[in-house]
Amino acid sequence: MEIMVELNNKRVLITGHTGFKGAWLSIWLDMLGAELSGLALDPRTERDVFVRSGIGHRMHDHRGDVRDLDTVLRVFAEEQPEIVFHLAAQPLVLESYADPVGTFATNTQGTAHVLEAIRRTPSVRAAVVVTTDKCYENREWVYGYRENDPMGGHDPYSASKGAAELVISAYRRSFFSGDNSAAIASARAGNVIGGGDWSDYRLVPDIIRAIENGRMLDIRSPGAVRPWQHVVEPLGGYLLLAQKLMEQPRRFAEAWNFGPLPQSVYPVGKIADAFYRYFREKTGQNLPGWRDTSNPGQAHEAGLLLLDISKAIQVLGWKPVLDFDQTVAFTADWYARYAAEDVLELCREQITEYMRRNRAFV
Repeated sequence: MEIMVELNNKRVLITGHTGFKGAWLSIWLDMLGAELSGLALDPRTERDVFVRSGIGHRMHDHRGDVRDLDTVLRVFAEEQPEIVFHLAAQPLVLESYADPVGTFATNTQGTAHVLEAIRRTPSVRAAVVVTTDKCYENREWVYGYRENDPMGGHDPYSASKGAAELVISAYRRSFFSGDNSAAIASARAGNVIGGGDWSDYRLVPDIIRAIENGRMLDIRSPGAVRPWQHVVEPLGGYLLLAQKLMEQPRRFAEAWNFGPLPQSVYPVGKIADAFYRYFREKTGQNLPGWRDTSNPGQAHEAGLLLLDISKAIQVLGWKPVLDFDQTVAFTADWYARYAAEDVLELCREQITEYMRRNRAFV
């Protein structure tokens, strides 16, 4: 596999490696033979995929906050990475209403700290800085946002990520435009689901908690449309992008969208229905289902948000391979099996199956 060869034995640093996406990316890079290190806060729960998989024992596991520049500089100086994946973030819209200052400090200033560390670390050749689809000024249009559409954000989370994109652009043009400088790209993905996510205010973890407690799930915005995808889809895009940055730094050092195909974009209620159906088939349990608890006075969240991924398909050679049913089935299968199985092997199994289906990894 081409990507396996490119990343094998490379020194790779991941910020946010204890989080949901960061842990899955760590497992994947470990499979590809990378020499891994990570900088992150402690995992939130003992059930997080990072803890249950034990991936932290297979890498240099640094604990620290990206809001502390001295900590970030120290870890970069110690590890001397060649490739950086920046995923550390405050990732929740509702949490950003409760702590807007902390959200901006982590998502915007934290990104500046990581970019400054890259600037001061000559070993770095490529960096993929992960933001979000919510970085765009969302007018709830029926067509997808392109990489050159304006940044914005109604809520503090979205605004902090839009601001992070401006920071990335400024650093790229100010410090990383030379032939011998690091290649910096930003990656914007939509709502991801997959095994091992236990965050608050997220659909699948909320479903599992409701099932475990034998109660109906309250869904506050069942009609909201999101670009749902399994976690391995954007991660595969990040890995492919990192490879391209290593091969042709100046060509690919820009922003990229990684989302599902239009036919896989569904409202929250549709995802919930499908997950309950697949989980019931896997476990044989009699599940209580969900109910609509929409409240006109609740905090604002986008009702419609779509990404245009034509650039990634045509220029990068990436495209999603899991359809809607496969995405939900992968996720339900993980949660149905994780308690009785080796979580690291379960994640490896799903990553291997995804790579088998994806021509970019053949």
